Amino acid sequence: MKKIFGLNKSLKLVYLVLFLFFCCEKDSINKKEVIETSKTWDLKQIKASGTLRALMVYSGSTYYLYKGRPMGYEFELLERFSKYLGVTLEIKVVNNVNELFEKLNNGEGDIVAHGLTITSERKEEVTFTDHLYLTKQVLVQKKPDNWQRMNWRTLRNTIVNDPVDLLGDTISVRDMPSYKERVVNLSEELGGKIYLNILPNEMATDEVIEQVADGDIKYTIADQNIASIMATYYPDLDIKVPVSFSQRIAWATRHDTEDLLKATNSWLEQIKRKIDFNIIYNKYFKNKKYFRRNIRSNFYSLNKQQISPYDDLIKKYSKAINWDWRLVSSQIYQESKFDTRVSSWADASGLMQLMPRTAEELGVTNRSDPEQSIKGGTKYLKQIWKTFGQVTDSIQRLKFTMASYNCGLYHVKDAQKLAEVKGLNKYIWDDNVENIVLKLNTPEYYNHPVVKYGYVRGLEPYNYVRQIFERYQHYTQFIKH
Repeated sequence: MKKIFGLNKSLKLVYLVLFLFFCCEKDSINKKEVIETSKTWDLKQIKASGTLRALMVYSGSTYYLYKGRPMGYEFELLERFSKYLGVTLEIKVVNNVNELFEKLNNGEGDIVAHGLTITSERKEEVTFTDHLYLTKQVLVQKKPDNWQRMNWRTLRNTIVNDPVDLLGDTISVRDMPSYKERVVNLSEELGGKIYLNILPNEMATDEVIEQVADGDIKYTIADQNIASIMATYYPDLDIKVPVSFSQRIAWATRHDTEDLLKATNSWLEQIKRKIDFNIIYNKYFKNKKYFRRNIRSNFYSLNKQQISPYDDLIKKYSKAINWDWRLVSSQIYQESKFDTRVSSWADASGLMQLMPRTAEELGVTNRSDPEQSIKGGTKYLKQIWKTFGQVTDSIQRLKFTMASYNCGLYHVKDAQKLAEVKGLNKYIWDDNVENIVLKLNTPEYYNHPVVKYGYVRGLEPYNYVRQIFERYQHYTQFIKH
């Protein structure tokens, strides 16, 4: 009996060990499932965070800065898409197209907003949205220097007119699968050899085309819509030879963000029916006059690291108050778009839109003079800044200062008092005092006993601060400190 009892006891012990093992294993599996679930970042999480993170490559059609204003085909569409989702837009610029998928799949962004050719190889890495437009790849080559004096037949004999003429020659392309694959496939289709010269992927397509125009490289290939608009600025270029059939251009999402993909495609279906969609496309890919004006400007960020004609003055007086000159530039853009002639309905004028009485107190005798305006405006910012010494967070203090510059210091002080009454933090602008300012246009708020200075058109300072800081983020993407 002892043996049997001992055996039973041993079996019980084994069962107990197995039970604990499976329970722990099940618990481990459940914990793993929870961890995996917590890593999910789809439309629900994007909306909860309030931010759509878009990965982009800096180029003359996708996203760039012109006269202090962020622009670009994808950028303008993204603005509309983020509004459709009800979230703010956060742009993350990557160095080259090859990094886009890596950063997307690492969770550093939610969507790739760049004109991507849909290919089978790329489908293994990402999921493509419905296409934005169709294009095809064309050969970009330079005409002879004296091409304008040639007749059509002579000119035709000096340049490539058919892809077969490329056999034995070299095409320079960026280190991108869609371009490299096209050259390799073209070689196979023609039954010969076309050599590849791989250029750094950090180069924008615009820059590669410019190298052809300058004679630094002989041939490249590019999407027809980009090549066409570049050829308007470089008339020496020939872009008439197609090297591919029509291709679909789209954005991309991660494989596991099905809800975001559905929302993107739903939005695309809606916006494609609107005239606005075609206007944006034509603006960047059809409007030759618009493109030539941009590319010739010193304030086109692909040319120079400049925001406005007044950068040196802004740097000088921003340094005097220890502010980032790009932030002051963003504020000046908000006030006047860098136009010294602008006047408001309230008689504010000049780059920093100083009121007559304020200008007089600051020693500004000519509000239209750029230096006087910037010197006086930054001096005024410094005066306001000093009154918010109890605001310990420097970014919040900047926002209080700018809001006061817009709507008046004492209206913001009223909003701080009322925020405290309403149980909000009077030293935090974001989601606290800004919400009170927003409501100071309603009797319930501007008639409150703690409010001394009355009605404010609260939407103006609310948007003023947000738009300045949003533009400032764009400036920091393009312009070195």
